[in-house]
Amino acid sequence: MPANLSPEYKSAEAAFREARDPRERLECLREMLRTIPKHKGTEHLQADIKARIKDLGEELEGGAHKGGARGGPSLVVRPEGAAQVALIGPPNAGKSSLHVRLTGSHAGVADYPFTTQFPEPGMMPHEDIAFQLVDLPAVSPEHAVPWLAATLQGADAAILVLDLAEPDCLEQVRAIAEILAKKRVTLAARWPGGEDGSEAAADDPFAIRLPALLLANKADRLADPEGELRAFLDLSGLRFPAMVVSALTGRGLGELGPWLFAHLGIVRVYTKAPGHAPDKSRPYALRRGQTVADVARLIHRDLEHSLRYARLWGKSGHDGQQVGPEHAVADGDVVELHA
Repeated sequence: MPANLSPEYKSAEAAFREARDPRERLECLREMLRTIPKHKGTEHLQADIKARIKDLGEELEGGAHKGGARGGPSLVVRPEGAAQVALIGPPNAGKSSLHVRLTGSHAGVADYPFTTQFPEPGMMPHEDIAFQLVDLPAVSPEHAVPWLAATLQGADAAILVLDLAEPDCLEQVRAIAEILAKKRVTLAARWPGGEDGSEAAADDPFAIRLPALLLANKADRLADPEGELRAFLDLSGLRFPAMVVSALTGRGLGELGPWLFAHLGIVRVYTKAPGHAPDKSRPYALRRGQTVADVARLIHRDLEHSLRYARLWGKSGHDGQQVGPEHAVADGDVVELHA
């Protein structure tokens, strides 16, 4: 990273790292360009920011004007639900079959490779929330996906789907890692809700580091799927958390929602108006360590700035306790916001 970056630029860059909504990311990119010191040491970074502003702006404009010159499937998926999780894998690993089984989507499923050509979002329900799973085209040297990194920018995590019955699965996962590395994307073994915590962010503001879960799909094709998975992890040296599943039989799929909930550190918060019962129909999904102020921001940006205090019922305090905006919330808390 170039030296002598201003505090204003660093603040804009930090906001970009945290942003998931495409339009919010575009605003952050413009603020980064506005505040970056203009000298020779930042010329490369300035050019990178300008290119990303152009690409993201055109993609958002194209998505807003279907039927125009850039009409068609959007390559930037607006995050919804508790978290956005990208499905990544080699050809014929069964990503689309898993997506259909888990979300009820209409993703194309076929026995030939490269069936998926564009991002396909779908919602996987878990208790009173849902995870957004995004099925992506196969990643392989034979099939370039130039927009992959831009699409992954909004993801919170990745699921690496492999078919361990495929003789070349080890070579496939190595090729995926090389392709992603060229796009400044890294799949990481540590998850924010795990015991080890999340890994430190890279100095590169556009590097993408996604916690990854390995799903060994098509377990129905293996005599000893658990043994095959252990052998694969030993041979590959991968340290990703891993599960054996089958899109055909449904084996292991019921464990996925609870696993993502725990390892992403999801915290559900419910709201109530003074004198009324809490609204239990739609919780706000946050992450462990987030605060009452974060709840207010999810409801409306202006509310975060005008928030004075909240009354809270739940695990993070005693019933009816008055807390400030900085109070960290816990799963199941009910908050009554006072502006």
